[in-house]
Amino acid sequence: MQIENIKTMDPYILLSIVNMKLRDMYSSLENLCDDLNISIEDILVRLKCIGYFYSTERNQFLAKDN
Repeated sequence: MQIENIKTMDPYILLSIVNMKLRDMYSSLENLCDDLNISIEDILVRLKCIGYFYSTERNQFLAKDN
């Protein structure tokens, strides 16, 4: 996943990819971003616009109404 893709990718596809990687490969969003050399802020902003936030306790993005 490249940084250019994050800014143009459909946010629901991004949500799916990031949550899958968090579930299967990474113990935190920070680890994922460090390993893939991408900005945490870019992911947070993109997913916030569709109503999702990162839960450190669950290590996944969740809808704000959960």
